[in-house]
Amino acid sequence: MTGHGAAEPLTAEAAGPLRGVAEIPGDKSVSHRALILGALAVGETRITGLLESEDVIRTAAAMRAFGAEVERDGGTWVVHGVGVGGFREPEDVIDCGNAGTGVRLVMGTMATTPVAATFTGDASLRRRPMGRVLDPLALFGAQAVGRRGGLLPLTLVGAETALPVQYTLPVPSAQVKSAVLLAGLNAPGETVVIENEATRDHTERMLRGFGAEIAIEEAAEGRVIRLTGQPELVPQQVAVPRDPSSAAFPVAAALMVPGSELRVPQVAMNPTRAGLFDTLVE
Repeated sequence: MTGHGAAEPLTAEAAGPLRGVAEIPGDKSVSHRALILGALAVGETRITGLLESEDVIRTAAAMRAFGAEVERDGGTWVVHGVGVGGFREPEDVIDCGNAGTGVRLVMGTMATTPVAATFTGDASLRRRPMGRVLDPLALFGAQAVGRRGGLLPLTLVGAETALPVQYTLPVPSAQVKSAVLLAGLNAPGETVVIENEATRDHTERMLRGFGAEIAIEEAAEGRVIRLTGQPELVPQQVAVPRDPSSAAFPVAAALMVPGSELRVPQVAMNPTRAGLFDTLVE
């Protein structure tokens, strides 16, 4: 499923077998994080395979609003970062469209920098409460003012003097975990996140790849993640893997059609995302 090499594009002839290579788009979760971490690194990060969906483009626009340079150069996205703690105050409202992951990660990223930003989204996103992210960000010293119930639009004021926190996730959530870890980047000392049940760990892996000091251990209380704050992140060449959820559709179709021979190259096989493929192999 993850092989490389040239092959014919995916074809299907009148209910016949599926053969060739399925062109799968880039992973959305990794795309958001690549833009954000590139904006927090010092220097030039180059990203290939970025998912150019509206959600991800909104995150790119948010990074520009906070002072990073983000441009598309052919098939590559180039990000000139401002460093951890280097965000400037946006001049306008940050409109995240329908991007629930984007808005929560961006709020986490800015929560420990002393700037204010107002966030909104489309009608659907404005109905989704942000309290589960705002509550731990308040522990760092951030303050949110907005609609009742933590609904968008809201204004988040980053902490003047950020404090490191220890936070146990009340329910499993990769978005909340990631928001807390991104906030912890600009807090002195050690930020600790504890999750009783492992969630997708793209953020932890990518933080380590960008040079952050992060340690993970299994303990009696669960999975303990320790992040040392105020690192200088190192710009990277990021190749965004292809999305395993999107790959599930052609894979399932091929499984139903006898004689199919299908490749889905470069799909993310992170153990916290690859459950479908593990189950199919079993």
